[in-house]
Amino acid sequence: MLRKTLIRFLRNIQKSKEIGKKDFYILHRNIYVQTKFIVILGSVLSGLGKGVVTSSIMKILSFYGYKVLPVKFDGYLNYDCGTMNPYRHGEVFVLDDKSEVDMDFGMYERFLGKNLTGELSITGGKIFSEIIEKERRGDYLGNDVQIIPHLTDLIIEKIEKIAKRYELDVMVIEVGGTVGDIENSYFIEAMRQLALKHKTVFVDLTYIPKLDAVGEQKTKPTQYAFKTIMGSGIMPNYILCRSSEPLSEKARSKIALYTNLDKKRILDDSDLATIYELPIHLLEQGFDKLIIEDLELEKKEFNKQAFEKWKSIVERIKEPSKRVKIAIVGKYVELKDAYISVKEALNHAGAKLDCGVDIKWIESEDLEKGDLSILKDVDGIIVPGGFGKRGIEGKINAIRFARENKIPYLGLCLGMQLMVVEYARNVCGLEGANSTEFNPKTKYNVIDLMPSQKGIKNKGGTMRLGSWKCEIVDKDSIAYRSYKKRFVYERHRHRYEFNNKYRKLLKENGLKISALTPDKRLVEMVEWRSQFGIGTQAHPELKSKAEEPAPLFVSFLDAAISRKK
Repeated sequence: MLRKTLIRFLRNIQKSKEIGKKDFYILHRNIYVQTKFIVILGSVLSGLGKGVVTSSIMKILSFYGYKVLPVKFDGYLNYDCGTMNPYRHGEVFVLDDKSEVDMDFGMYERFLGKNLTGELSITGGKIFSEIIEKERRGDYLGNDVQIIPHLTDLIIEKIEKIAKRYELDVMVIEVGGTVGDIENSYFIEAMRQLALKHKTVFVDLTYIPKLDAVGEQKTKPTQYAFKTIMGSGIMPNYILCRSSEPLSEKARSKIALYTNLDKKRILDDSDLATIYELPIHLLEQGFDKLIIEDLELEKKEFNKQAFEKWKSIVERIKEPSKRVKIAIVGKYVELKDAYISVKEALNHAGAKLDCGVDIKWIESEDLEKGDLSILKDVDGIIVPGGFGKRGIEGKINAIRFARENKIPYLGLCLGMQLMVVEYARNVCGLEGANSTEFNPKTKYNVIDLMPSQKGIKNKGGTMRLGSWKCEIVDKDSIAYRSYKKRFVYERHRHRYEFNNKYRKLLKENGLKISALTPDKRLVEMVEWRSQFGIGTQAHPELKSKAEEPAPLFVSFLDAAISRKK
């Protein structure tokens, strides 16, 4: 009630122009932006798991009922992640609103149980594009445009707008990269300035190595990294210590001494059985009490029921009553992060079915010579998405092996397209059938470029992206038994589609087309009739969450369990 009264008061002042712009801005910020901020930095080296830490902190705050969302900053000059190589950057994660973002957004959604939007992803490319656009428009007439204050002001403005729009209690900001990188230095400076305006807490995620020759955890890299952060004008409130073993009391004491922090603010983030255990691990160290006190948040009741539900999921992942082995036949398997959503979707389904999942990563090129004996001991096969010709024939061989040996199969995007290719070749007799992505001159182009894609020149952001409505047209299908409803929404990321010219022929030869777009123009899902085998043009793994597993993954894993029995 008080806030609404203040807002009305502010609007009246704005209309009357009785105060200057600076004073108006201060009033506006204090009334509209009541959000508190947590900034996650990474030091020593990259790849420590800032996304997991960010997600875990948000999960802890959600147990108390605080309204919380993330913002992720990535310093690269790409506008988004859409044109990045999975070998270098990992999976490209797609949101409902068609945004192609960093894979950490998948982690945020899986922990929070919420679907996020692209505005929460701020890249160097987006920021610099907007600055140049504003300069060309004349917004900075008379000024030489600089990193400080123009770029940093724009970053803070974006953050404040998001906080205001969603009326957040807390925003958790993850700064991509490592402290000391040129790429993220201007964002770190913006975070220093943010702390001058709003209640802000800084968390440094560091690495504590243990050398076998010495036999003890070494803190010197963290001490030097802390000096680097201090040199940026930021004093971390917490240090989270990533390590292979629990943080020793000696290492904790030494870090506390050199950083002027209380020992209770030096937190253990050592390897756990599952990433979903980290919120519990931080709660056990009293992190929740400290962070709520530091942020001066309104005291709220801890939701024990929500916590126990999360804890039971963690326990089922850690100690399942049964196990199955699933093969993931991909072309980027050297970097497991390229398929992180597939891996986590299996974990979510496994938790629901009280089943552990042992993943057998198989490089598809290794299957091109015809020796498929590596697949004989698996209980299910997944062929995930991907681009380019390399390894395609190996994936097709794996799909045929699954079909002929009645091994449960799940095809995702490219895995659905190659399921159609395999069926056209080996069941329908269309020798050499292929996708025009891999063979533009194929006689039987059962997978072809969408007409709307043929005139496109720019690669970024031009695929069929985001959430699309799908109609399950066959109630006697794996799809309907999985979703238990006629209409579903799943996320897409592709250019090529099932060629409708072959729809009738493939159906006559036994391939079930179980789902279409509502206008019936595009095929969304296909199935084998005599066994569990389904391919979907979508990426259901992108919407799977720890507390709400993807239905197709649950059905697939259930079929794998049944086959093993």
